Amino acid sequence: MRSAEVVVALFMFGLGALVIFDSVRLGWGWGAEGPEAGYFPFYIGLMICVGSLVTLFQVLLGSQSKGHKVFVEWSALRLVLQVLLPAAVYVLGIQLIGIYVASAAYIAVFMVWLGKYGWTRGIIVGVGVSAVTFAMFEIWFQVPLFKGEFNPLSLIGY
Repeated sequence: MRSAEVVVALFMFGLGALVIFDSVRLGWGWGAEGPEAGYFPFYIGLMICVGSLVTLFQVLLGSQSKGHKVFVEWSALRLVLQVLLPAAVYVLGIQLIGIYVASAAYIAVFMVWLGKYGWTRGIIVGVGVSAVTFAMFEIWFQVPLFKGEFNPLSLIGY
């Protein structure tokens, strides 16, 4: 348990440090027109680093308990992986087929797989949510979101 806490604290510190580094590259100060692009991410990264250091010191300076505690039971790990692995596939899907199509598929599959809904309902909700999101960003706000390397929406002119 202790070694897992140390690894997670160090990983989170590294993630926070990466956010800080990139925020400084973008500009983390206050410019003539307000906060620069890295202003808010800088402070978020700083909070992640401070929280990670607090956790690390608590683990390293805390008293050692007798015996070994299990970091995670297999049943709990299975539940986490049921969400984590499809989320990783979803992120890859965004790169290949774009956020709208990948989101429709992700919502539909999750509704059927974990929610135990039928395929018809899952597809209707997945496509509906993506269609509303598409209309909101692409049409109303005129802010195009990433459509992927293969851009399946090019079939309908987007």
